[in-house]
Amino acid sequence: MTRQVLQNWKFVGAVLGGVAVAAGAFGAHALRDRLDGPSLGRWHTGAQYEMAHALALVLVGIVSERAPSRALTLAGWAFTTGVVLFSGSLYALAISPAPWLGPVTPLGGLLLLAGWVALAVSAIPRK
Repeated sequence: MTRQVLQNWKFVGAVLGGVAVAAGAFGAHALRDRLDGPSLGRWHTGAQYEMAHALALVLVGIVSERAPSRALTLAGWAFTTGVVLFSGSLYALAISPAPWLGPVTPLGGLLLLAGWVALAVSAIPRK
């Protein structure tokens, strides 16, 4: 993919939103009888956070079209990377015993928080 497509935050958000819907449906139907309660909860949390941040990415894309900024670009990358690490590690932890993935989840969470901070900074009026 070209950099232009990768930084089309509406596109990235839409793709992640679709993946979140698919992950949620997969968890509710295919994994319901195969995972224990805590594992299914991790899967569900991953899908919820992925959807919320997919919508945030669409917002970043809409705002970037009107008033592009470095803070918005940072927010887009932080949200995207954060979702991959946070939700991805939760999905993996739900279906496999991979304790080494445990530290990846909070790192993804920190990136999601950084994305929100960057989005807030982008909203501060410039002179």
